[in-house]
Amino acid sequence: METDFRVVLTDWLAKFGINSEPSGWLATAILILSSLILAAVAYIVIRRGVVRAMNLMIVRSKATWDDIFLRHRVLEKLSLLVPAMVLNFLVPVALTEHKLASALVDKLLSVWLVVVMVRALYAALDAVNEVADVKLISRRLPIKSFVQLCKLFLFFVALIVSVSVLADQSPVYFLSGLGVATGLVMLVFKDTILGFVAGIQLAANRMVSPGDWIQMDKYGADGSVEEVSLTTVKVRNWDKTITMIPAYALVSDAFRNWRGMSESGGRRIKRSVNIDINSIRFLTEEDRKRLAKINYLKEYLPKKIHELGESNAKIPDMDMPVNGRRLTNVGTFRAYLVEFLRHHEKVHQEMTLMVRQLAPTTEGLPLELYIFTNDTRWVNYEEIQSDIFDHIFAILPQFDLRAFQAPTGNDIRSLRRVDVAEQ
Repeated sequence: METDFRVVLTDWLAKFGINSEPSGWLATAILILSSLILAAVAYIVIRRGVVRAMNLMIVRSKATWDDIFLRHRVLEKLSLLVPAMVLNFLVPVALTEHKLASALVDKLLSVWLVVVMVRALYAALDAVNEVADVKLISRRLPIKSFVQLCKLFLFFVALIVSVSVLADQSPVYFLSGLGVATGLVMLVFKDTILGFVAGIQLAANRMVSPGDWIQMDKYGADGSVEEVSLTTVKVRNWDKTITMIPAYALVSDAFRNWRGMSESGGRRIKRSVNIDINSIRFLTEEDRKRLAKINYLKEYLPKKIHELGESNAKIPDMDMPVNGRRLTNVGTFRAYLVEFLRHHEKVHQEMTLMVRQLAPTTEGLPLELYIFTNDTRWVNYEEIQSDIFDHIFAILPQFDLRAFQAPTGNDIRSLRRVDVAEQ
């Protein structure tokens, strides 16, 4: 069929006084030019007709994800497959009489077809990654790592296929030779391979996702994860600096992920107030009457006094403070704090709420608050914590308690002035 077409072409050229052999270069050149024109016409029809019509449909649709594919020009890059396929079919046929040129052009066009296909797939994968970011899917799954993994796989597949086409060998032949180069590849690209494997582990186990707050003191990272790739994790610290952590470091070293805190809806406060031990004492009758007017103690004090009265009824010599059970100012203060926190609108009531005494130290008796706020945002959390402890320090004198504080230079100067005045 191709030979008959060449004969018809030479006869048509002869009418114009152009003598050419059916197997000559002139006929071949005209066939190649015709192939190029057909490929260009096919590309224009697809690009200006089909692709433009589909783009108009995408713009008018209510969905947003297809606009991202439009922005990445996925359809435009796919349209390049049409002229590549036309040329891949027609040009080798036009070069039938020229075996060497036909084989060379056929291989080059096949490689071009592979490259065009991979570029279109790369654009589609980038669009998928952006859709995942917009839909917040990437907060649950590290989509970018999977996209990079797919791109890497496509690159190696395209490389092997292209080399096999140029060398006129089966792709299996080159795959079998990869084992020989494995040792050299592992030596040269050790860090890349470690990061690659670690990136897969991070993605599969959801150890880190974009938006997580992580803390890794070894690398100076304390902030929000912005990007998780196969080789690195990008962290924007709270001081607005950027830290790049190797992916394998997150697998081999310890780090703290605050995702669980964010998802639980509560953020822990674990802070102590050191009470001066010298200010701790039993409550007097006057103290009881005065403290009974505090709203958060109106239920506690009568109940506790009745309980102690029944307990001490059978104990002789109750006039001695050492005998029996008695109320203390620090115990009553602790009961007040529990009720105060149970009624605090910013304290999470479904999580642990505890006010406890720790072991006494040289700095007094630590009274620790172990509670959770119902707002996990950093600024709000710090405000809630500050308000609670502002209140605690301000009401200590109401229970005749003092917070422990080491002597300052001003205290020492005050003592010296007193000594001088006495002398």
